[in-house]
Amino acid sequence: MRWQLRRLHYLLQRIGGSVAQRGLRGTISRIVQELRPRSEADPAWELVPLDTPFMPFALPRASEPLVSVIVPIHGKLAYTLACLRSIARHGADAPFEVIVVDDASPDDSAATLARVGGLRLLRNPANLGFIGSCNAGAAQAAGRFLLFLNNDTQVTPGWLDRLLDCFAEETGCGIAGSRLAYPDGRLQEAGGIVYADGEAWNYGRFESRDDPRFLYRRDADYVSGAALMIEAALFRQVGGFDARYAPAYCEDMDLAFAVRAAGRRVIYQPASLVVHCEGISSGLDPFAGVKRYQTVNRGKFVDKWQDALKRQPAPRTPVERAIHRPGLRHILIVDALTPDPARDSGSLRLVNIMRLLREQGWRISFMADNRRASKDEIALLGRLGVHVLCKPWAPPLPAWLKREGAGLDAAMLCRHYVAQPHLSLVRRLAPDAKLLFDTVDLHFLREQRAASHTGNAALARQAEASRQCELGLIRASDASFVVSPVEYGLLAAEVPEARVELLSNVHEVFGRSKPFAQRHGLVFVGGFAHPPNVDAVKWLVEDIYPSIRERLPGMTLHLIGDIPDAARQQFMRPGVQIHGRVDDLGPWMEGCRVALAPLRYGAGVKGKVNMAMSHGLPVVATPIAAEGMNLVDGESVLLGPDAPAFAEAVLRLHEDEELWLRLSEGGLDNVRRHFSFDAARAVLRRVLG
Repeated sequence: MRWQLRRLHYLLQRIGGSVAQRGLRGTISRIVQELRPRSEADPAWELVPLDTPFMPFALPRASEPLVSVIVPIHGKLAYTLACLRSIARHGADAPFEVIVVDDASPDDSAATLARVGGLRLLRNPANLGFIGSCNAGAAQAAGRFLLFLNNDTQVTPGWLDRLLDCFAEETGCGIAGSRLAYPDGRLQEAGGIVYADGEAWNYGRFESRDDPRFLYRRDADYVSGAALMIEAALFRQVGGFDARYAPAYCEDMDLAFAVRAAGRRVIYQPASLVVHCEGISSGLDPFAGVKRYQTVNRGKFVDKWQDALKRQPAPRTPVERAIHRPGLRHILIVDALTPDPARDSGSLRLVNIMRLLREQGWRISFMADNRRASKDEIALLGRLGVHVLCKPWAPPLPAWLKREGAGLDAAMLCRHYVAQPHLSLVRRLAPDAKLLFDTVDLHFLREQRAASHTGNAALARQAEASRQCELGLIRASDASFVVSPVEYGLLAAEVPEARVELLSNVHEVFGRSKPFAQRHGLVFVGGFAHPPNVDAVKWLVEDIYPSIRERLPGMTLHLIGDIPDAARQQFMRPGVQIHGRVDDLGPWMEGCRVALAPLRYGAGVKGKVNMAMSHGLPVVATPIAAEGMNLVDGESVLLGPDAPAFAEAVLRLHEDEELWLRLSEGGLDNVRRHFSFDAARAVLRRVLG
């Protein structure tokens, strides 16, 4: 009876805490999720069957491992073998070793594991418990990083390498932890929350593991010791897992708090997915076996960290608020489409702006105007720490703003046709948010030039309508961004009362990878969704390239970007290779000798020009393509205002190594001075503080 009453009391506590933190509807949903019948396996991955007969197999074992994977075990041989087989199947790019610490197993684990090739098997003379076994394995590890892995887990592709990414890409990362899922596919944990009373919550438990709420990197209070990576030196510095929590429980929270006290960060890494059969090692009953130490050790944890706990969220703080650090500024960004740097230069610019915002301490939520995002796009932004709001996971913008708008510190609306319908809504539902309008480029200027180039009266009328819209948005916003000094000067005359800032394209400088002699051919980058690119390719293929090909018959022209099938047929000729959209421009940036920008109208700064120059690839451009980019003809670019001059410039540059090197260096220097992360960083700090 006492046992039943204790269990009932424990259950009521859980329900009460859940209602406070999730609300009644969320709690009912959570209960339904927990009680829902489970399938045996998730078709999205192939798990190693536990009943696979043992046959000797081998694990990778590096002579100089970067990572030491430490797997403590106490019996449960079938789970251990499945774990090790999954490691053997998926491996890792980084060199690693696997250390199994046998904690006096009551079965024949040690004898069987001795037949696994490449495995380092350590045997405790007596039962030390989980904490003692982990510390013993760490003491024998040769790697610079330690990855503690429960034996009731199975790894998936990228399990180890993506954790390492956090240490390379996240400033001050001290611990990185995986996204944990149950064998039936439901999410088990997406980082942990610790409340001021020491209560811990597994964020996302029983939710869909594909919900974008759980697919972006972020700081966490702690991550589960079931799959946790830490630098070996830092582990020793903080004293390893604290023995006061022996045999187990609260040691991973304690380690995370110790790492944070040392000035380092704890990062949840969703790109590392590990399947965890929770409860196999210690059971699920909180009042029996090792599991009973949860309650005992929580008291020890509270005693040790009582000062640090004062800075944690108050008990019953809603979960969605508790997962973010206090004082973290929140910005909403809305653009027409979810950015894809392989698609267009505007996407690359926005992604790099997001990088800088996160570096400056912003929490970023992104929504495409069509609320669509592919898995790859969600993963890309998730790597940057951006929460993607998309179908079917997030509500439409008005509903989201009703829920979150009061807490927004800033909102950035990109492109006039996205900003125009949303600006007043954001003003009303996010009254404290600084409202930013990112023009991307001035559409009315591009349309005016297109109308002039084509003599299209309807387009001229459209340009005037766009002008009125864009100027009105600029007046109504707290600050507006343009990418070109030409546009900046134009707006200074048109709307002198508005705050306009020059936030141009942002490029990483890759540098020149291959010399002149190892390069050949020409490359144009630009998708046909952008009308100036369609005109440029037509002019290039029909009027410029034939002259080049006549002088150099073996010259190849590479066309890269989204090009419809009909256009492919139109522009297909000897020497022209149409690649379409590619995931990586590197082979062409490194292998071609000249990049082309034959634009006859347009506005803004041309990403294709900066991209080539950031790789040290010289560019031949029209004056309109080089506009507003601080380029000097003959020093950092070659200009060709008409077809004969353009073709002659290409031929000259392709054959003159001295000129090629001068333009390569000049282009690299121009990107460093005018289109670097430092330049954009300063603008964002000036506007947002």
